Amino acid sequence: MIKAITFNGPARVPIYFFNRDQDQSDIVAIEVQNHFMGPDKNISEWGFTWKRLDETMGQPQNYVLADWHNLKNLDIPDPTAPRRFADIPSFNRKYPESFRMAALGLSGFTTMWCLRDFEKLMLDVVIDPEKVNTLAEIVFGFEELLIAELPRFNFDAVAFFDDWGTQTGMIISPKHWRKFFKPRYERQFNLVHDLGMYVYFHSCGQYLSIIPDLIEIGVDVLNISQPNIYDIPELGRRFGGKVCFTCPVSYQTTSISGTREEVFEDVRLLIENLGDFNGGLIGYVEEYHSIGLSEENYQACVDAFKTLGKYPVSRRR
Repeated sequence: MIKAITFNGPARVPIYFFNRDQDQSDIVAIEVQNHFMGPDKNISEWGFTWKRLDETMGQPQNYVLADWHNLKNLDIPDPTAPRRFADIPSFNRKYPESFRMAALGLSGFTTMWCLRDFEKLMLDVVIDPEKVNTLAEIVFGFEELLIAELPRFNFDAVAFFDDWGTQTGMIISPKHWRKFFKPRYERQFNLVHDLGMYVYFHSCGQYLSIIPDLIEIGVDVLNISQPNIYDIPELGRRFGGKVCFTCPVSYQTTSISGTREEVFEDVRLLIENLGDFNGGLIGYVEEYHSIGLSEENYQACVDAFKTLGKYPVSRRR
């Protein structure tokens, strides 16, 4: 894993099995921010709840900050609460040789809009930026205090999950992203690095316009969740060798409706364009029967990364 991240010639392409077959995964993660608590995992430690109509994550409800007047009474979780870390020792014993990540789960901006309501927060960015800054300091500050607790558990990386893209571009303008969020991410990523860990960053959607910024401020592993909405050769030309990508076979298109041959072709495209830098690519496999992924296609994704998972002899580094 570390050789793939640092472009140091690993023997094969590592694979991240996200939610199944962890015994085969080169990366394992445990959540240290508790957004899914209770018997039905429908309560966040921040106070909002989840409504589900299917087996997906669901949608937040009972917005704690639907009225900004509630901000002064916001119950901020305790980043040092012992229960938060109770399962980590057994997790480490179970995966002693794996690359271990402390996952913030939903983080940053996503936590903010789950507290406030997505539409309201989007309006606030323009009409009430002071409140947005105040909430951002609370949420990002909590995460920094939590990150500071992690080195004693021997994690290799901290994983951030914060969606910024639609199918065609950014949720908010890059200008506003750079104003409100880039400095805060930079502060967090510097802290992670200072504590001897790598930065893993996930975002759904098309966020090409801020990839240079994310690289600039220190992302080590960048999860592109919908490679079908990107020009993969362009990603390789512009950013290959500058950040390590981790990508699935698209679970919007090929992994759901493609043939086995098409699955293999998508993996070949990823490896040839993003893994041609003595590393730089981590395979990604997620079980998604809830949106139509068949067992046959799940196994095709696994087989493709395992069969084709040799890095090209690099021509570019």
